[in-house]
Amino acid sequence: MLQVIQRPFLVVRAAGSGMEGTGDLLALRGDLCFPIEVKSTRATKLYLSGRTKLQYEAMVHEGERCKLMPLYAHRRKGVRGDSWRIFRVETSNLTGRLRQLEKSIPAFPTTRNGSVYLNWEDGMPLHTFVALVCSSAGSENQALHNLKVRSLRKNTLAQPLPSTQLEEIRPAQTITEKPLDVLAELARRRS
Repeated sequence: MLQVIQRPFLVVRAAGSGMEGTGDLLALRGDLCFPIEVKSTRATKLYLSGRTKLQYEAMVHEGERCKLMPLYAHRRKGVRGDSWRIFRVETSNLTGRLRQLEKSIPAFPTTRNGSVYLNWEDGMPLHTFVALVCSSAGSENQALHNLKVRSLRKNTLAQPLPSTQLEEIRPAQTITEKPLDVLAELARRRS
């Protein structure tokens, strides 16, 4: 949780909380913005109907209109430890960092008839969400690029000049070095 101190959000309680599409909170930072609707129950599952379904539909509409990723924070009363779970509202037009985060944050589960509901057990724990959005890894694409450049420079300057003798050239052609394995692993973890 200390990561949030290094990469903080400004969190504002939305005026007229519960208005259509605004959510209860608005979390802002230079690279991210999330409207957040907060729900608190004793039950593991919360089925949306009536006013709560209209709120959800309004969040979907505003998310599409503004290219945002609305979130639901579901708190389960009576649970020790991290009692919060995060869900994303599915929108189809996300770009940039939100598009990358979309893969990691679970969407609302659906019932057999296609209705969405909150299942606390299917959500992302709050501490995992904070670690994901406040991680300095991947905060700048430039950092990965600079690491690749440094690795390439080091590998090219550290290698001796090629030999012109045929006996030394043939064994060297069979050696397959993979200097970017670490970088490939970093890139794989970011996606």
